[in-house]
This record gives sequence, C-alpha cells and structure tokens, in this order.
Amino acid sequence: MTRSHPAFAEAPVNPSLFDVSVLDAVDWLRAQPTESIDLLVTDPAYESLEKHRAIGTTTRLKHSKASSNNWFSVFPNSRFPELFAEAFRVLKRNTHFYLFCDAETMFVAKPEAERAGFRFWKPLVWDKKTIGMGYHYRARYEFILFFEKGKRRLNDLGTPDVISVPRIHRGYPAEKPPAVSEILIQQSSSPGDVVADPFMGSGSVGVAALKTGRRFCGTDLNPEAVQLTASRLREFGDGHTTRDLPDLQSPLLEFSDSQL
Repeated sequence: MTRSHPAFAEAPVNPSLFDVSVLDAVDWLRAQPTESIDLLVTDPAYESLEKHRAIGTTTRLKHSKASSNNWFSVFPNSRFPELFAEAFRVLKRNTHFYLFCDAETMFVAKPEAERAGFRFWKPLVWDKKTIGMGYHYRARYEFILFFEKGKRRLNDLGTPDVISVPRIHRGYPAEKPPAVSEILIQQSSSPGDVVADPFMGSGSVGVAALKTGRRFCGTDLNPEAVQLTASRLREFGDGHTTRDLPDLQSPLLEFSDSQL
C-alpha cells in the first residue's frame, strides 16, 4: 500500500481512508507527487453543458435552493491539455483513467489525452435505463472514455462495454450512481489502491472506492459539495478534509433530475 500520496504520507498504522479538499482540479493535481495515484475516475463539468443549458435540455447548472451560486464552474475545453498532462504525471505506470463525457466533448478530449501520453482504448457506454430531455433522439446514455498509461490488464475480461445502471433521481446535479464507478474501480485497481477524482462533486466515486476496499482522494471547487462528500465517506471510516467547511444547514439533495 503506497505512502507516497500527500494525503497518506504521514498516516498512522491504520491510514486515513480518504482526503478531500476545495481546490481547482488542475491545481490539485499539480500538488500531487508524480506516480502517486493508482486510478483516476472523473466527470468534469464540460463546456458543452452551457449550450445544453441555453436551450433548456439540462438542469445540471441550475441554481440550488440553498445557494445563489451555481453548483458547477464549467471546465473549458481549452484546459484539457493541462488537465491530461497532470493526470498522466500523477498516475502510476500501468494504470487506467476513465473520463465521463458527452458525445460532443469526446471528440475534443480524446486527441488531447492522447497527446498527453495516454492510449485510448474505446468509449464505454453508461446506459441510464430511462431517457432524458432533448430534441434529436432523447439522451439515454453517456460515454466513459477508457484510457491507459503503460499496459494494464483488466481484472475481468468478460465485462461488457455497456454499463446499465439507473440514473440518480432527485440527487446532486449530474450525480453518477456509485454502482457505475464500482465497476470501473473493480476492473482497474486492487484493494488498498488510491483512487482519485479531481471533479468529485458529491463524492460518488469516493463512495464506490471505499465500498470496494480502496482509498480515495479528490477535490471540488464547491465547499458544500466537499462537505457532503466528507459526510458520505465518514460512514466508512476516518479521513481528512479541508478545514472550515460550511455546515450543511439544509439538504443539498433537493434538485430536479439531470436530464442530459
């Protein structure tokens, strides 16, 4: 079990299960030691969301009932090169990287990740089982781009490339079901490994990591999202969080369904 990650560098005999903070994703990755992370699974608030919001086909960026701030600061396509360069650096040799995205963003992200050094294997499909809003064939799926650094064998070669898990209803905006990330984590890591998510939102990747016996580190720009993540992860054991996080005075999970 690695001790090179700063979240666990001074860990006691029973190390912390998680480390979460409030930082920009790229800045957070830059602070991590080279080759310190075993698996990266993440879902940036990609630029095309602004277009979907403008034409009314997604509720992902709506204002919350508890705050006047948007839950997401959109991550522009122009920052993908620095994101992927840092992701490649912090991942250990012979590891995997999964990126949730839509059909439009896929064509931007894939070549940039390849330029950073990743090998692209294929897009996986998350089948949400129910359709969302839209005008041209209403969306029922989302892509998960599957990248590799070096060469690593999947743990179960019989797993299909379509992952059928119902979408989250009435949850945090654009929240992914932990069951989706559980499959990716079980395929591409081992118990005790460090799984990272630099756009962690309400922490579904962290929940999946701890549930499957891994450890988790991540960040998000929204302090209340980090607080929510920390509260979910503490159900599995002790961890470290940024100090001075806001108290959750009202539920964060009273949202409309994400319809993209």
